[in-house]
Amino acid sequence: MKQLELLIALIFILTMFSCGTDKNEFSQFSSFDGTNIAYTDEGNGNFVLLIHGFIVDGSINWGSSELKKELLSNGYRVIIPDLRGNGKSGKPQNEAAYRDDAEIKDLIALMDHLGAKNYMAVGYSRGSIVLAKLLTKDDRITKAVFGGMGLGFTQPEWNRRVAFGDVFSGRTQPDEITLGAVEYARSQKVDFKIMGYLQDHQPETTLDELKAIQTEALVIAGEDDLDNGDPEDLQKALPNSRLSIVTGNHISAFNQRDFADEIVSFLKEK
Repeated sequence: MKQLELLIALIFILTMFSCGTDKNEFSQFSSFDGTNIAYTDEGNGNFVLLIHGFIVDGSINWGSSELKKELLSNGYRVIIPDLRGNGKSGKPQNEAAYRDDAEIKDLIALMDHLGAKNYMAVGYSRGSIVLAKLLTKDDRITKAVFGGMGLGFTQPEWNRRVAFGDVFSGRTQPDEITLGAVEYARSQKVDFKIMGYLQDHQPETTLDELKAIQTEALVIAGEDDLDNGDPEDLQKALPNSRLSIVTGNHISAFNQRDFADEIVSFLKEK
């Protein structure tokens, strides 16, 4: 691995740890198939659901983030789940538990459980992929934010999904694309088999489905973030959306103040 790639991997690990962990008490509910889904529920006001990315959980991605702080200070009720297979949520060992949009069903069940008549949602990295599918299944979402994502995920054989699925499932060895994530996953002692399932059965949203989404959306990414493709391509595919470029790269932008400010400003607009 080149020196620059080693540096990127190190920054990835340090950045994730810098977000800290959320000290708020976790709640749990039993989802559609009996899997326990853990989540935090803080603040009062309109619901905002924060969806975490790959390998990390809700606390690592959002627990001490500038975005969470700003949402709470602006009077929102912030819901941060650990998606199944992650964090404090249940970790079924059978592959079937991750098929057929199980994560989407969990999130819909969670918002049902909380009695949400409507809500806003923010995804980052893989969380944006989950959010895209969620928008096709739940019409309660009034505004959506896609962070750190391009358009490649609409392709069934997207090279990044295949690469990460293969390496975490043990079908291939780490390469320059996946090595940093593999090393971070090892440091966090995550279940590689489950991470493989999550990639192999990642929610799929076609380009046509994406173009049919009418929910007002913000696409936001760091100025040095093309890890998951060009965010402008995603913005152009969403008919009722805008693009915001902030400071940072894929592993730092989500915890920047300007990232938080842009999202809160968007959510507050009438």
